[in-house]
Amino acid sequence: MDRDDASGAGRPGAPSPVESAPGAGPAGDLDARLAGALERVGHATRVALWQQAKEHGLSPVQVQLLGRLATAPPARRRVGRLAAELDVTAPTISDAISALRRKGLVSSSPDPADARIQTLELTPEGREVARASAAASADVDAVLAAQPVVAKVDALGLLLDVIAGLHERGVLSVARTCTTCRFFRRADPRAAEAVHHCGLLDAPLPPEALRVDCLEHEPVAA
Repeated sequence: MDRDDASGAGRPGAPSPVESAPGAGPAGDLDARLAGALERVGHATRVALWQQAKEHGLSPVQVQLLGRLATAPPARRRVGRLAAELDVTAPTISDAISALRRKGLVSSSPDPADARIQTLELTPEGREVARASAAASADVDAVLAAQPVVAKVDALGLLLDVIAGLHERGVLSVARTCTTCRFFRRADPRAAEAVHHCGLLDAPLPPEALRVDCLEHEPVAA
């Protein structure tokens, strides 16, 4: 009998090293598996990002930058804001913008309110690349579309709470989610009908309406 057979490793239903580690309780094991699952999904999106970057002769940061410029309002299309949102240094984002300019994918114009500030714009060619890059998430979108709505609502709430926790720890520098906004009023779980509330709109905020990127977001005061 070889070592694997003796230990039971590799057999269907055999515990993984994490599951069988001394002192690994059910809660800790569940946390580890959730973190592992998030890493798998993140890996899939990173692979798609790298494929798009390679296809268009760009770097992953440049592809991400095009995606941001395709959806962000003018106030968020400035070098400093983009560097913060992509969590990279200002020189890195400046180099990426210069490269995209040379490729004819990005242009800039003075901000109407302050001519010293340049607002970035996608050229028609840049919009085409941004659209093609966005389509790279089609596999993830298709898998999500097939999942039950109730499961997706629960998952959205969990992930937004994780994002809020990472933001509080300083891991994420920018988070415009409902759960990190000063207007967010979390529902009392003891209430008969627990529904969150948006203080800005003065309106109920059901779980399925929670936002990942809100234009009216204002961070909670430190």
